[in-house]
Amino acid sequence: MYSYITPFPSEDETDADKIGQAMLFLPSRPTQKEWSDIVAATKNGFALTGSAVTGQVGPIIGLTDIGECEDSYLFRVSLPGVKREEREFSCEVDTDGKVLIRGVTTTGEKTVARYNQVFEMQTHNLCPPGHFSVAFRLPGPVDPHQFSGNFGTDGILEGIVMKGK
Repeated sequence: MYSYITPFPSEDETDADKIGQAMLFLPSRPTQKEWSDIVAATKNGFALTGSAVTGQVGPIIGLTDIGECEDSYLFRVSLPGVKREEREFSCEVDTDGKVLIRGVTTTGEKTVARYNQVFEMQTHNLCPPGHFSVAFRLPGPVDPHQFSGNFGTDGILEGIVMKGK
């Protein structure tokens, strides 16, 4: 019914009819009828967190690609407009493969000062400014002491972590 509902299969899922957690992407603020249809389509309800609570949308922070080779995992995370300063950004990797990224976005503001000029922004399509967190799990256990990451100027965080035993 809604092409923006993407189910995440739970770890113990064996029945194709069971749906665990789901992520909901809305291209714009839904109408009351659309909200009613979304709520009616859920069995146990749903919760919104972060900027979704305020109805703000923009480029998705945290789109993730994960790769695997014999002894390690590679992940790439899209983080447009995120500050790269060490005191405002962190990436933690746990032994069970959970990755937690925290930071602050700098885009989406209503007023922008550049080159001694102040611009009143008429559109607000970029991610709203403020704190965020992204969490995901790698396919298996890892050795967090053998993790290296690089946050490029292109807004992509790339990390490599050795598999655990």
